[in-house]
Amino acid sequence: MIYSPYQKYQQTQAQTASKPKLLIMLYDGAIRFVKAGIDGIAERNYESANNNLCKAQAIVHELTSSLNFDYPIASELARIYEYMLHLLIEANVKKNAAPAEEVLEHLSELREAWIEAGKVSGMAGNM
Repeated sequence: MIYSPYQKYQQTQAQTASKPKLLIMLYDGAIRFVKAGIDGIAERNYESANNNLCKAQAIVHELTSSLNFDYPIASELARIYEYMLHLLIEANVKKNAAPAEEVLEHLSELREAWIEAGKVSGMAGNM
């Protein structure tokens, strides 16, 4: 159930976004939740760390499920996503920020790569 106008706006944005824009939105969300998880670990607020790292895991699962295996790069991305899930679980279980920080680097690099790919393929206007 949508409670605030901001939540309604976010829902509308996600429902009307182009596929490239939706992909970037997923990366943005995962990055935001990993950062919040790292902050939770640093602050010893383990409930916050757990909640945010689990949300990041859910987004990485969504990224995995959206892969189109008709393209060879999908298998490589699946392996990267699987590795990131492993690191997020490790960070959460051990309450160690280092694995989550590595995930943050990977997510940021992939996000930038998708933005560049969108520009090259002419989808930049949709992003």
